[in-house]
Amino acid sequence: MTTKQCALLADLELRGLVAQQTGDGGLGGHLNENGRSVYCGFDPTAESLHIGSLVPLLALRRFQLAGHKPIALVGGATGLIGDPSGKSEERNLNTPDIVSGWAEKLKTQISCFIDFDSGDCSAAVVNNLDWVGGYDLLRFLREIGKHFAVNAMIHKESVKQRIEREGAGISYTEFSYMLLQSLDFMELNKRHDCTVQIGGSDQWGNIVEGIELTRRRNHARVYGMTLPLVTKTDGSKFGKTEVGTVWLDAAKTSPYAFYQFWLNSADADAYKFLRYFTFLPVTEIDDIDRSDREQQGRPEAQGVLAGEVTGLVHGQQGLEAARRISKAMFDDRLTDLSESDLEQLKLDGLPSTEIKRDCLQEGALTQLLTEAGMVKAGREVKDALKRNAVLINGEPKSLQDNMNLPSCFDVQKAAYQRFYIVKLGKKKYHLFDVRR
Repeated sequence: MTTKQCALLADLELRGLVAQQTGDGGLGGHLNENGRSVYCGFDPTAESLHIGSLVPLLALRRFQLAGHKPIALVGGATGLIGDPSGKSEERNLNTPDIVSGWAEKLKTQISCFIDFDSGDCSAAVVNNLDWVGGYDLLRFLREIGKHFAVNAMIHKESVKQRIEREGAGISYTEFSYMLLQSLDFMELNKRHDCTVQIGGSDQWGNIVEGIELTRRRNHARVYGMTLPLVTKTDGSKFGKTEVGTVWLDAAKTSPYAFYQFWLNSADADAYKFLRYFTFLPVTEIDDIDRSDREQQGRPEAQGVLAGEVTGLVHGQQGLEAARRISKAMFDDRLTDLSESDLEQLKLDGLPSTEIKRDCLQEGALTQLLTEAGMVKAGREVKDALKRNAVLINGEPKSLQDNMNLPSCFDVQKAAYQRFYIVKLGKKKYHLFDVRR
């Protein structure tokens, strides 16, 4: 165990996962002495975490594999306030019922990444509403607020940026977030002997204040470490696609779309992402990098990255489905897919339309495909029909089929009695889900 603990910080640094440390370099020695309790917080600002949360989630797992106890804090209280870090404007405040429901969903999601049956290293998931809810206003101001100097708080980066941005400012509600996060560290130190907090680099000021509060109130020495915020080489926002955020919940981002996100990573990002988001040894990642540079053709890194991360988040079954759909798309054999595969494509893999079968009794294919957004004008469909370049579940259609929608969408030719994949030309696809 000692060897693992000595190697942990070195491995994190090799991966580029250490942005800042407190304690004048003493964190390594602290981790080496004994198994420690290490916490990271996740606020329920939506019903699912997104891939930006993967770096700290996997970091908790890395600490656990090195012999430490991970504590994932779900911010049932802080989620009601809103963290100003990295935000240019105030968050909308959600109702307690909504935040509570989201907190429960996040607990379940987080539990997939850390082990709850590892002896002394067994993980814990906690909710800060359990202790914050016990404070009344006067007690909070006297016991906690007394230890924070406003002139120091306004110079913290998360607050300073908001104050200096003309016309924006920051409310007292979000200004107080730092106090609540600091209280979390103090309480976890007292309740779970937690001595290490990790978080994104935008949390540095909050972590430092939490360390100071814990020292004053608990007379304990604790440590903090921040992880880099993930950026893409081209300057675009990490975790965003044309259709929106990449979520960890398969019902919001399908395993196929998740797999494709990583598969489409830029060459300049792929090797960094392999270090951040996988448990592959750094030496193996270096070998992949070297091999890709030496050989011609498509790099191997993106495929390895997509497989590793999709497997971590969605399991082997999700990974196999993503690969199966990807192969079917590449080979143009979409009708070979299972019903659940087609459900994934309907969610976010292909443009899709849900329609009642009764609505197909009359009308033209040109109008239907135009309204579905496949083309801008019906004449494009007519031109494709003349070339037999419109296929419905692999069967080519001609201009004579244009006015016969019931025949084009014959229930006997539907996949699973409901799905039709329309291909127009070489690259345009649309999925129709026809219901009774």
